[in-house]
Amino acid sequence: MAKILFVIAKNGFRDVEYFTPKEILEKAGHSVKTASNGKTGEIANGADEGKVKIDIDISDADADDFDAVVFVGGPGALENLDNEKSYRLAREVSAKKKLLAAICIAPAILAKAGVLENRKATVWTSVSDKSAVEILRKNKADFIDEDVVEDGNIITANGPKSAEEFGGKLLKFYGKSPMEALRYE
Repeated sequence: MAKILFVIAKNGFRDVEYFTPKEILEKAGHSVKTASNGKTGEIANGADEGKVKIDIDISDADADDFDAVVFVGGPGALENLDNEKSYRLAREVSAKKKLLAAICIAPAILAKAGVLENRKATVWTSVSDKSAVEILRKNKADFIDEDVVEDGNIITANGPKSAEEFGGKLLKFYGKSPMEALRYE
């Protein structure tokens, strides 16, 4: 079974984008740890009041320790995770050709890290705010206006409404369909 690291903002991660894919993966038997910009053992606070104990400070996260890394979005993602610590981790995972995934606004972090260049990806956008799409394009990613986009070892999703489909794509990457995962309940 895969060892997967979810990266969330210490304050303001999007609850459904974390808890839904995490549950899908854990029910299938995968091991999930959580990294954040907070210290190991501290509590990360979701935008919808979810609470998560931080397993690893993102500064200490090592791509060699995991089969996949998943960046979670939410209102605190860019404020807390749009930095060199996240870029380093994304680059290491990408260089090792491991699964690298991001949902909501978090694909913008991957784009700024340089790992989406010449890759298809999606990101959160709205009628009044296209800034994340521009970040992808500025960093030479091919923006695809779909809920979930898979391009080789990179999977991106555009927000909370796609959290379940995103979790299913992550699971499928490891050879099980979402329906097979439900058998582990």
